[in-house]
Order: sequence, then structure tokens, then C-alpha cells
Amino acid sequence: MNITDIKKVTVVGSGSMGSQIAMVCALAGYKVTLQDINHDSLEKAKRSLQGHMENRVKKGRLPQADVNAAFDRLQFESNLEEAVNETDFVIEAIVELLEEKRKLFAQLDQMVSPHVILATNSSTFVSSRLADVTNRPEKVCNMHFFNPALVMELVEVVQGPHTSEETANITVELVKRIHKTPILLKKEIDGFVANRILGALSKEAMYLYENGYASFEEIDLACTKALNHPIGPFALMDLTGIDISYYVGMQRYKKTKNEADKPSKTIIEKFEKGELGRKTGKGFYVYNNQ
Repeated sequence: MNITDIKKVTVVGSGSMGSQIAMVCALAGYKVTLQDINHDSLEKAKRSLQGHMENRVKKGRLPQADVNAAFDRLQFESNLEEAVNETDFVIEAIVELLEEKRKLFAQLDQMVSPHVILATNSSTFVSSRLADVTNRPEKVCNMHFFNPALVMELVEVVQGPHTSEETANITVELVKRIHKTPILLKKEIDGFVANRILGALSKEAMYLYENGYASFEEIDLACTKALNHPIGPFALMDLTGIDISYYVGMQRYKKTKNEADKPSKTIIEKFEKGELGRKTGKGFYVYNNQ
């Protein structure tokens, strides 16, 4: 298989990550289907993407003709089998629950042609935890975008022990062709590169907050004004979703059995209250979701 053989991309999961990944691919000229079993989620994704694109046109960042052409290439589909019909590359972006992903990869393996690459956007789970439910482990890899995918430039591609050189190289080339910057990890490691570094920073930020050294607002200010980060760790947790922080911590704890790897007390409390960040209108900060 060659990069030029990829004509159609399917993205499974229409949350903010999945929908924006789909638009990135459509803007780059690929025929794209965004799939989700939830019709309301698909409609919400469509409205959100329309809003993002309208803003870009108003700011002069994109011509209206390019936006119209991208939407012409982008389809919204609730039926999985229809969504992967004649696809060449699948990017999974569903909820960060391992069993749900394994179930999906087993289904995809039976539905798509033998040449199709199955990539997961997950940084919580390395792809070796998904590849074994397929008959094409050599065509399974991680392709991890950052939130918001329309803006963030980096994509981490991870070549697991099961992933072929061809699959890794094609995925890296696809990242370039959708106008992103790839890095290739030649070995699997939980969290990959960026999130491992970010995790160390977030853990220290939470320690300072929970032990009363400074408020979360002040810690965010220290990161943005002294370290020149574009966003502080608490605002970032709100953006990516506090549920993601919870699931990542619980998954790491299940693997290591180390109490220090559990989500922090604050993250557990907010998860149980449903205060998940921007998506629910409240996390560390309060948001107007109207």
C-alpha cells in the first residue's frame, strides 16, 4: 500500500476531537465520513464545525470556497458499515474506555478491506491493546492528535511491536498531507511524549493546589505568564475534559497498582459531580455553554 492509495478517511466518534480531525482531513482534500451512533452528536458536530469555519472565513484565514469544498467532501453517518464503505484509513476517536475500543476494532476489522489501516487517536491506550482483536495487527497504530485538532499542529504516531514499517510510514506521510507535524515513536510507552511531560507538570500543579500553596487560577497564571504556556494546566484539563484525566489516572493505577498513579482527590470529586470542564459548563472554571 502507498500513501497515494488513500482516497477516503473514516473518523469514528463525533466528539470535539473526532469532528475536528474529520474537518482537518476534509480541508486537506480527502473524502471523509464522520461516524457516530448518536444522531444528536452528529448534528452537534456539524453545527460546531460550521461555527469554526464561519469564524475562520470572517477572520480571513480561509476562503469560503475552500470551506464549501471541504463540507462537500465531508459526510455524517450513523451506520458504521456505511461509514467505512470503500474507506482506506480509519481513525478511531471514541470514548477512552478500553473494552469499547476493543469491541469497535473487532467490528472494523470485519467490515473494511484488507488494505485498510486502523489508527486510534487514544493516548491512554497503546495500540497493542487493540491490535490483538483484529486479523491485521501490522496495520494498527496510534495516531494521536491534540485538542483542538483544528489548531494544534503536532500528531504523535506510535509504531507498536505489531505495527509494520509500511503502516507507520504511511501514517506519518498522511499526517504531513493533512498539514500537521508528525513525530514517530518507534516504541510504545503510555502517554507518549507530550502527555508524559504535561502529566508531570499537571501532577505538580495539583499538588500545589491541593496543599493550599496557591489557587488554581494563580497556578494557571504562573504557567501562562512566567513559563509562556498558551494555557494553564487547570484550564487545559477543563478543555480536554476532566473525565479524560480521571480515566487516564484510573487506567494507569489498574496497570501499576501504585496509589500515586490514581487520579487526584480533586479530579475524582469533579468526575463524580459531573463537573467535567467546558463540555458540561463547569470544571475548575465556569463556562457559558449557551
